[in-house]
Amino acid sequence: MSSNQDKENGGDPKKAFHLTVFLLGMMGFFVMGDNYAASPIIVDIASEFEVPIGTAAMTVSAYMLPFGLFTIAFGPLADRYGKVRVISFAALGTALFSSLAALAFNIQSLALLRAVNGAFAAAILPVTISLMGDVFDEPKSMMNAIGTIMGMFYLGAAAATAIGGGLSFIGSWRLVYVTYGVAEFIVLVFIYKNLEFSKGTVEKLSFKDSYTDALADRFLLKVVFLLFLLGFAVFGSFTYLGDYFVEETGYSILIVGLILTLFGLAAFSGGMKAGTVKDRVGTEILMIASLLGALSLIIIALWIDIIYVIPALIGFGFAFVFLYVPIIFTAQQRLPKQRGTVMSLAAFNMFIGGAIGVFVNGMIEEALGYRYLFLIAAGVILLAGIVGYLLIGPFTKEECSARDCVIRLYERITLR
Repeated sequence: MSSNQDKENGGDPKKAFHLTVFLLGMMGFFVMGDNYAASPIIVDIASEFEVPIGTAAMTVSAYMLPFGLFTIAFGPLADRYGKVRVISFAALGTALFSSLAALAFNIQSLALLRAVNGAFAAAILPVTISLMGDVFDEPKSMMNAIGTIMGMFYLGAAAATAIGGGLSFIGSWRLVYVTYGVAEFIVLVFIYKNLEFSKGTVEKLSFKDSYTDALADRFLLKVVFLLFLLGFAVFGSFTYLGDYFVEETGYSILIVGLILTLFGLAAFSGGMKAGTVKDRVGTEILMIASLLGALSLIIIALWIDIIYVIPALIGFGFAFVFLYVPIIFTAQQRLPKQRGTVMSLAAFNMFIGGAIGVFVNGMIEEALGYRYLFLIAAGVILLAGIVGYLLIGPFTKEECSARDCVIRLYERITLR
């Protein structure tokens, strides 16, 4: 734990952990929910503005595209001006423009407001995760903090369908956006009052220099590519789970949303102990998690019965967070003074992987059906775990070629 954070919390590391992680995790919960809550209200938006559902769905893309692209900008800004300061600025922007979306007067104005909202929201995930590397010095505590926050982020995403559906049922789609905006503003007030606005870790803002250093690190590029695979497998498939569950069960989207929340709960509960598990198991956790993720997706794809699919959904959540945390921890250690830049690069890869996954899986679903979509995702998540283990496993103390890594893995397995 950093000395500044200790002083701010009366020298109590546990208090600092809970306060910092809770506040930033809650901001992430609402920011991610702000995005995914759009799914159950698309029909209502289309009806009010008298446009096709496909046109209304463009408001989701209007949010997600800048959300992915602007991650690149905020990392260097956070390294220069301070991470809490950048988080607070971005949180104010996303709270304001989420609330303003409730006042949209046509589909064009809604798309514009959602695009600006997404641009601000892009800062929250990468800068928050990079901040954990500054606040927590001990690896296990850092990974537990990263895992907890990631769990809260994706709990917010998983719960958004139920929250958005419930709010639109009792009010309208406008109530969804204003509720998320007000919630983000309330959390921002607590962040402003309780977290330290420390200085940046670099003396000069230079996007060119920041990314030149990051892109010159070949090992770092290999590590963040794992997040591309993870984004493809997890985000690219999770997007279709809601429709798939409705098709297989006949349940309402609200009930399905509650079921999907189990994914987020698993990611949250697993994330709180991700560092502890990694510390005890070692990097073998990458192999174990990828096997769990692949098996979970296969069970979901085969759909024997809902009683098997629900545990598989929980296993999918655990697999995601146990893969994500060691990969991110490894990436952050490469450039300690530029963690914001590293996290921007990592988040960019993950969201681009997710976006490509959504696009490719849409074609797979149309041509072959949902089951093949989830079977392919199972193969990709297994590949991410195997490559990750070869890349950052305990037997690779330094970088190695693919051939040498395989040889070392074989020698380790056979105890040679």
